[in-house]
Amino acid sequence: MLRILIVGCGDVGLRVARQLAGRARVYGLIRSPERQEALRAAGVVPILADLDDRARLGRLAGLADLVLHLAPPPGEGDADPRTRHLIAALNQSSLPQALVYVSTSGVYGDCRGEWVSETRPPRPHNARARRRWDAETRLRAWAARTGVRLAILRAPGIYAQDRMPAERVRKGLPALRPEEDIHTNHIHAEDLAGLCLAAACRGRAQRVYNAVDDSGLKMGDWFDVVADHLGLPRPPRMPRSEVLAAVTPAMRSFLSESRRLGNGRIKNELGYRLRYPTVHQGLKAAS
Repeated sequence: MLRILIVGCGDVGLRVARQLAGRARVYGLIRSPERQEALRAAGVVPILADLDDRARLGRLAGLADLVLHLAPPPGEGDADPRTRHLIAALNQSSLPQALVYVSTSGVYGDCRGEWVSETRPPRPHNARARRRWDAETRLRAWAARTGVRLAILRAPGIYAQDRMPAERVRKGLPALRPEEDIHTNHIHAEDLAGLCLAAACRGRAQRVYNAVDDSGLKMGDWFDVVADHLGLPRPPRMPRSEVLAAVTPAMRSFLSESRRLGNGRIKNELGYRLRYPTVHQGLKAAS
């Protein structure tokens, strides 16, 4: 039976396990003992370890045929030591056939609303994106040395029924006026899980894929969709200067970047058919 290791087995990892439905032996690396029962309920064998503690990662060596790396980098710095530790652990025994890394579309930086394909050179503008780019770079070098088939999924905003800006909309925080708004991108958590499996099985070696749906919304329009879904008033639209003064530093960072991701590769190369092509369909299905 195929053996799959999910590194960072949170919401998306559990969705992967449920989609497999007993067709593989699935292991999930987690840091918290309290999550073991949730993994077992999804048919996942929990492995308690911490990517920040390299000495405890020896159990991962030779464990799986496919590795899905879903763990985020640390919250500070410009590098990702967790990915470095994972690579060192995998090197201790027989290597997996393939590894899929879920990165972020933030590595492209601000593209001023232009359409972005996977061939566009990354220009990460903030530390959060630079950490992801560091992980991508390390994994690429490792895959080139070892022959492991690497696929990188650059994911934008991940949403689901319990993963949307509901609290922001409830507070009535302002959104940008349409003429000043930024382009955003989305993917349903269930589709991201499906893309992990598609990339693991059919992804080309050393290939990058934009893991994005067909929505093509500006940020304010996304907040409107969420408000309509929740039966709440739509956020007020205000000038950029007023919005920036009213939001958190993290949101100000997001508002500084605008891009539209093309998704031809996931459809044409991976043959992936989106379960939820738009956020309207994704939220409607959750109702």
